[in-house]
Amino acid sequence: MRKSYNKPKWLILMAFFSLANPLTGCTEEGVDTDFSPDFSYSFVDDNNVKYTNKTEGEYWRMEWDFGNGVTETTISKTEEFTIYYPEAGDYNVSLQVTSKDDDTKSVSKTITVTHTDFAVDFSANIDPAKPNYINLENTTIGDFDSFQWKFRNKTIENETNAVAYFPYAGTYTVELIITKNGETFSSTKNISIAANDSEYFSKLELVWEDNFDGDAVNTDNWTFETGSGGWGNNELQNYTAGDNAMVKDGILTITAEKVNDDKVPGSYTSTRIITSGKKEFTYGRMEIRAKLPSGTGIWPAIWMLGANIGTAGWPACGEIDIMEYVGYQPNTVHATVHTSAGYGGNGSGNNKALETAEEEFHVYGLFWTEKELVFYTDSPENVTHRYAPTNKNNDNWPFNKPHFFILNVAVGGNWGGAQGIDNSIFPQSMEVDYVRVYQEM
Repeated sequence: MRKSYNKPKWLILMAFFSLANPLTGCTEEGVDTDFSPDFSYSFVDDNNVKYTNKTEGEYWRMEWDFGNGVTETTISKTEEFTIYYPEAGDYNVSLQVTSKDDDTKSVSKTITVTHTDFAVDFSANIDPAKPNYINLENTTIGDFDSFQWKFRNKTIENETNAVAYFPYAGTYTVELIITKNGETFSSTKNISIAANDSEYFSKLELVWEDNFDGDAVNTDNWTFETGSGGWGNNELQNYTAGDNAMVKDGILTITAEKVNDDKVPGSYTSTRIITSGKKEFTYGRMEIRAKLPSGTGIWPAIWMLGANIGTAGWPACGEIDIMEYVGYQPNTVHATVHTSAGYGGNGSGNNKALETAEEEFHVYGLFWTEKELVFYTDSPENVTHRYAPTNKNNDNWPFNKPHFFILNVAVGGNWGGAQGIDNSIFPQSMEVDYVRVYQEM
């Protein structure tokens, strides 16, 4: 007798579904439907081109590159773009399309613009008679609203013919920035200067001064900075709001006075005035004429701090000590630079003998350019210290930003009190005849 064979029910079900739904190789969610990227374009006018997506198939994202620096990303298949090409030329325009499975395909076409509607350009020529001066001319084609020249730390507004001054040898960048319909366009050129201008120092003009006329500190220029309880570098004076400052006969006198013999914070009072937020400068020739106090424990200073100290902090803001004096080392003046690359005892500095620092007025000067800081006494030839990093960076050169002045007389502290304090010397005063700033005009 012949035996029959009964198939399992699950095989029968599989056969049924196989007939009803022939296998396609993947589920509906994984289907990689083909797509063909394409776009069309038409000229709205000579310099505006409209682009329309013509991609066929299943996809979800389009990334346009219009060949002129403008890019757009969209998931709207019907979105059109009108792009402005101000200058004649050939532009390679591409459209990259991405499927839901993150497959990408792209298409490119060359768009030829035959008319220049707007082109930023300028000429820059060295003046043969004055080789540190560059004659600039704005030769931009087309209409625009306004423009700026930018070079070194300067900006010149809306002068078609301008003159750029470069006092030092080197290579510099001049930029012309054009504003048109709320947008900015720019062009740059590199300028090479062969030699330093030997007359640069004498060309600087007086832009600000305080001769301490009248009978009080001018609060349009200065603020009294008060503090107590071991101010600054473990100093012992309390800074008062003007009690220790006097203006008379054109001289500012800052006096450090003894309160008691304890030699602790608060045993002395003095004054510290600053120009922060009122008079701040970048580059120039700074000169301060002063006569210094004397005696072990006294520490007067004429210096500058970066105006961004509130955000950058110290020493990243930069500190320029035009003159410091410690009484236990008489007749020696110091000039020092503090930066993130070197500060405190590792600051970059030097000193110079000055036999009459306590008996006579002397000029303490700083010649500050984008190249270097030069400290001097009485004349630029009498250099105390020169600071000029070859490779400037944020750590060693925070001196391309505004700084403000500080005048103060400290008592004690890490440096001023390194050999103690002689209480018999008080009161002691620093006298200041003037503060002057000269800059390029």
